[in-house]
Amino acid sequence: MRKSNLLALAMGAMLVMTGCSKKMGQFKADYFTTNPNPLEVVGTSVPATVSGNIPAKFFKKNAEVTVTPVLVYAGTESTSAPVAFQGEKVRGNASVINYNRGGNMTIPVNFAYTPDMMKSELYLNFDVKQGKKQYVLPRVKVADGVIATAALADAGSVNPALAPDKFQRIINEKYKADILFLINVANLRENQLNSDAMKAWNEAVRNANADTSRVIEELNISSFASPDGPYAFNTQLAEKREKNTKGYLEKTLAKENITEFGELTAQFTPEDWEGFQKLVEASNIQDKDLILSVLKMYKDPEVRDREIRNMSNVFDELAKTILPQLRYSRLTASINVIGKSDAEINQYFNTNPSALNVDELLYAATLTEDNGRKMKIYEAATRIYPQDFRGFNNLGMTQYIAKNYAAAQKSFQQAAKLAPQSAEAQMNLGLVSLLNQDYAAANRSFGNAGGLKELNDALGVFYLKQGDAAAAVKAFGDSKSNNAALSQILTKDYSKAKNTLSAVKNPDATTYYLMAILGARTNNSQMLSSNLAQAIKLDNSFAKIAANDLEFAKFNISNLVK
Repeated sequence: MRKSNLLALAMGAMLVMTGCSKKMGQFKADYFTTNPNPLEVVGTSVPATVSGNIPAKFFKKNAEVTVTPVLVYAGTESTSAPVAFQGEKVRGNASVINYNRGGNMTIPVNFAYTPDMMKSELYLNFDVKQGKKQYVLPRVKVADGVIATAALADAGSVNPALAPDKFQRIINEKYKADILFLINVANLRENQLNSDAMKAWNEAVRNANADTSRVIEELNISSFASPDGPYAFNTQLAEKREKNTKGYLEKTLAKENITEFGELTAQFTPEDWEGFQKLVEASNIQDKDLILSVLKMYKDPEVRDREIRNMSNVFDELAKTILPQLRYSRLTASINVIGKSDAEINQYFNTNPSALNVDELLYAATLTEDNGRKMKIYEAATRIYPQDFRGFNNLGMTQYIAKNYAAAQKSFQQAAKLAPQSAEAQMNLGLVSLLNQDYAAANRSFGNAGGLKELNDALGVFYLKQGDAAAAVKAFGDSKSNNAALSQILTKDYSKAKNTLSAVKNPDATTYYLMAILGARTNNSQMLSSNLAQAIKLDNSFAKIAANDLEFAKFNISNLVK
């Protein structure tokens, strides 16, 4: 064999030895980029992607490398799922990095977020297996810190759904009685004036007049003639019936000394075709469809009357069963029942809550802004009216606002037991599940509360926790809350977020902290500092949060967080 061939074989063997036998060198930070960097909270997680560009002549052909992302923070570490890579000489299923050409690494990263992660470092650990050798290469830092703005989404700040009372201070009641007339006659008959219906009507008016909690708003008389005979005659007849009935009523009111009755109104209708149609529709008359078709075909009352009279076999039955019911004067008394005043309801709750009906008791809770008093009122409602789900639902609402979430959950569960279809109870159970990070249960409960107006804010927070800020924006709609503004910040609609925060009814420390973040993101240092100072003034814990918050990394806030 020629010397040149021997030399070539020797050099090839040396190259093989170089690509396989030696240990791998150290990975460098320059090989890797992280997106995003710094990391960001999305929902309740910290996801990212580390991309590696491995140079040629680096990755040994017989090497297997397991890369493990590690987040280091507050003296502890969290690891993400490891990813394996291998050289082209290895038999396996991992991604291959070529020795001569190099190659790319893609390393997904995901950590369950905790607040201490704001100040953190992301490293990659490298465990190498090369033939029979196993060794560890030095870890490499690939990112610094976590922007945790999305973690400010707070289910605890969502108002639970109130099951409303049905209290009405003024309830209108209407009492009616009919006085029937003979055909072509306008005189009032004694038997009609003394009918059971008229006796009951007169008694209702007398009782209302004598009761200070009842007010006669209006008395009305409507008089009619039946739609048979000439229209002009019926007009005069109906007018006489109205006049006679009104005269009778005025004399009766004077005799009973009833002077406070709002207004006495009266009117007449020459021919009651509307009433005629209703009675025919409800009747068992054999040819009623034919009669009804005539009513629809002809609008002129004279023509209607003539055409119906032409149906001689039908008209006799109408004259016996339908028309007599259309010769009448109807008396209507509109009476307002005046309920307890706010002062009276409060007094009753203080001294004798059992004297209040359930709607009055539930209404009493709306007369105060004191959550503690509301809680006592709803506790009384559950004790006095234990079968009404609204007391338990609303008690849970006050417990939720007081951050007694375990008690709130029990109250909501009892409300749902009493009224399984209650949208309010279902939504509120979903809120507790959201707080407990049981997102599947929250989703089920919210699904059962569909259509409830208050659900929008709860759904908005649910979507924020799922990492879908765009869906959260849609769910919040025009809501003016911290959570709604947060969704707008995360979707970079800073102008709208500022308007939302400015419209928050009762701004708190979180409101001002979010406004400070807006100041940082829009490079408005004055907006940042003034709002951050107010947030820390209202809640000093925000000083520590801000000190580690990368939202403010480009600004000097040391004088605010000291």
